[in-house]
Amino acid sequence: MIRVGLSHHIYNKLIEITSESNVMVDEELKNHTYTRLGGKADFLVTPETYHEVQEIVRLANEEKIAFTLLGNGSNLIVKDGGIRGIVMNLHRLTDISTNGSTIVAQSGARIIDVSREALTKTLSGLEFACGIPGSVGGALYMNAGAYGGEIKDVLVSTKVVDKDGNLQVLTASDLDLAYRTSNIPEKGYIVLEATFSLEKGKYAEIKAIMDDLTYKRESKQPLEYPSCGSVFKRPPGYFAGKLIQDSELQGKQIGGAQVSLKHAGFIVNKDHATATEYINLIRYVQDTVNEKFGVRLEREVKIIGEDPVR
Repeated sequence: MIRVGLSHHIYNKLIEITSESNVMVDEELKNHTYTRLGGKADFLVTPETYHEVQEIVRLANEEKIAFTLLGNGSNLIVKDGGIRGIVMNLHRLTDISTNGSTIVAQSGARIIDVSREALTKTLSGLEFACGIPGSVGGALYMNAGAYGGEIKDVLVSTKVVDKDGNLQVLTASDLDLAYRTSNIPEKGYIVLEATFSLEKGKYAEIKAIMDDLTYKRESKQPLEYPSCGSVFKRPPGYFAGKLIQDSELQGKQIGGAQVSLKHAGFIVNKDHATATEYINLIRYVQDTVNEKFGVRLEREVKIIGEDPVR
């Protein structure tokens, strides 16, 4: 049932482009984010082809309706008021293929699964990504990295849809990849697939590195609770987690959101937190660290959506 205020016209157009099973109305976005936070989307659409992605973007432009790309919601907080208009999730685009030392992965595939594909083909270069929970599209969006490696080290090119719904092929250098950033949000690109160039290696050596990194991640990170991963970028000359720990903030809780006792750089949804509680705790941490050490922590996690109606 489409709630009052939502357009049957837009709904009908969306199911013409894709299918009824790929269009959800008034959908709770907390069901689609790693933090388990977020209000409702007017329309959540999950296209199955590149052409469908293009047509949905063009529809949003023609109808002058708000459009938001959700990704897989791993490094994202959606506010409690939800998101108006069309929200697109590319989790159906998950193909991964290998040709020699090159891997092509669609944007909805998990970067973890791409690193595992590399392992099975004895290709080295993506070991660092074996613990990153995000999608390929999200990994390009923020030039994801861990343990000394990052996407820009292995990315060759990408296919994207631009703001007008046109398909473009870009090189890695076109994306201005830098520490946890790219020009993808500024340009309004929607990543469809990425091509990675790797090096032939030895299975046992690649697996040993991945096993070691997996152990480090599982032993140090609070994976038992929903979270957005590392909340803050590394400030020059410091470590965010150390600053938070030295500010005696571990265990600090606002509502159901808590600064992790296991890793101070993480904020976890410990007990049915709202997005407002989670965001308020982020701000509290930023203010406290700034007050104690004169360092303003910059968010790595993205916050989108609307505040709840009061």
